[in-house]
Order: sequence, then structure tokens, then C-alpha cells
Amino acid sequence: MVIVGVKAWQVIDAARAMRPLIGADTVVLPLQNGVEASEQLSSILGEEHVLGGLCRIVSYLAGPGHIRHAGFEPSIALGELNNRSSARVERLREVLAKAGVVVEVPPDIHSALWSKFLFISAYSGFGAVSQAPAGVLRHLSQTRSLMERAMQEIYAVAQAKAIRLPADAVAQALATLDKLPENATSSLQRDVLADRPSELEAQTGAVVRLGAAVNVNTPVNGFIYDSLLALELKARGELSFPQ
Repeated sequence: MVIVGVKAWQVIDAARAMRPLIGADTVVLPLQNGVEASEQLSSILGEEHVLGGLCRIVSYLAGPGHIRHAGFEPSIALGELNNRSSARVERLREVLAKAGVVVEVPPDIHSALWSKFLFISAYSGFGAVSQAPAGVLRHLSQTRSLMERAMQEIYAVAQAKAIRLPADAVAQALATLDKLPENATSSLQRDVLADRPSELEAQTGAVVRLGAAVNVNTPVNGFIYDSLLALELKARGELSFPQ
């Protein structure tokens, strides 16, 4: 098994670099934010080698080799992209569980991916725009309402793409927001504030792009994306301006 633990914007380069690691029975498990990593890996390594996967955790890099866990019980969800049961998925589940990892094999890995995508994209985007932590975002009626609208747009995109999200997916995402520590921030938010390249394109940018492809309007997510784009381009060295 190859676990892909890079940032979402590094997946394609990582896929090219890992080609020598891929044997006949090698399976690749992406754990990125967003919903496009499996497709990107499959395009380079072959779909037969790639699973769908995600992780749930609030953490950050506190120093070299030092990851600080800041919220949520860490867990991994994984599954075949065709949602069929398989011996290799069961073997991976057993190995991860034996190592002490909380692991789930959901009945629909795409629904699980989009459920997280719905939450993380809205939360990350508004956190980056407002520069405020979770406690502020959820308590201010204005930002909470805007986040809910952003989530509803993502839900509409998922429906148009025939992703079987639960009817209460937005309510579940807001409930998750309410469980975060008051001072919690997303990795995208921290990267934007630190003037580092972020996952903007894989999160909010993907909402806008995928929505346009299925003729679903995403004005709230479009506002977030447009508001952060200049900072993203600056972090990538494509724009220069003082802050």
C-alpha cells in the first residue's frame, strides 16, 4: 500500500514520482481534502491501483516530525471506487485497525468524500476570508448563514453529479462545525494566512469548476474563490504586491 499524504495540489507530481513503487498488487490510498485525488492518481497509475479515501482530524505541523492533534478522534475511511467489497480493502482495514487506527469502509466512498468536501470547503473558505476561528464563524449569524448557503451549493453540485449524499448532509456539516474547538482553524486557512500555497483550487475552486461543468450556479463559493485568488497567486509567486 502507498498512502498519499501530500497536499491536494501536490497529488499529480506525487503520482508521477511513485510510479516505480507500483507493482501488480500495489494499492494506492489518497487521504486528501477534496474529491479529485483518486481520479488524478488513476489517470497516471491506472484505476485498478487506486482506492477512494479520506481522513478526519484537526491537526497541524508543530515542528519537524511533530504533528499536533487539535480536535476530532482521528479516523480513516476507504473503499473501492466502484463501491464493491474486496479482499484488499478488508485486508487494509484489518492492518490499519491492528495498528490502532479507527477505520471505516462506508457503503459509498463517493458519498463519504463529498460529505467531507461539503463541510471542509465551506469552513476553510470562510475561515480564510474572515481570518476567524471556528467559534467565531459559527456564532456570528452572518457567517453561519453564508457557510450554510455555500454548503447548499455544494450539495446541489453533488446532486447534479449523481452523488448520493444524505438529505441532511448540510445539517450534519453544521453539526460538525459546532463540535470543533473554539479556536480551530483549517489547514487552508493557516496556509493562506502564512502566505503559503494552499488547497484553494482543490476545495473552493473545485466547487466552482465542477458546478460550472454541470450547470449549477455557485455564487457564494465563487465569491470565496475570487476573494482568495490574489493571495493564492502571490503565495505561488505568480503575483507580487505588498501586504
